[in-house]
Amino acid sequence: VQLQASGGGLVQPGGSLRLSCAASGSIFSPNLMGWYRQAPGKSRELVAVISSSGVLNYAEFAKGRFTVSRDNAKNTVYLQMNSLKPEDTAVYYCYLRTGQPNWGQGTQVTVSS
Repeated sequence: VQLQASGGGLVQPGGSLRLSCAASGSIFSPNLMGWYRQAPGKSRELVAVISSSGVLNYAEFAKGRFTVSRDNAKNTVYLQMNSLKPEDTAVYYCYLRTGQPNWGQGTQVTVSS
């Protein structure tokens, strides 16, 4: 399984970004796709995940600001991030669990004025 993430970058506080991650290879259903993040000096943490049947799970900090979605036909997961804060600055990792966990290469999100 390979995961290719895109969409990170530099944004001002209050701005928005949309991350995308396309999965390829042997992908079985049911599965779980989503996003984790890791800030400098901190552990990797859950942002949001969505199952192949549409069940959602968000971290508390993501609720109301971030939206995870997926296109099962394209094996792609998205993360729409609104009202971004400096503390959202981190490397965001795409995640797919289909039997075992798989990780993308990470995409940097920097929120700064």
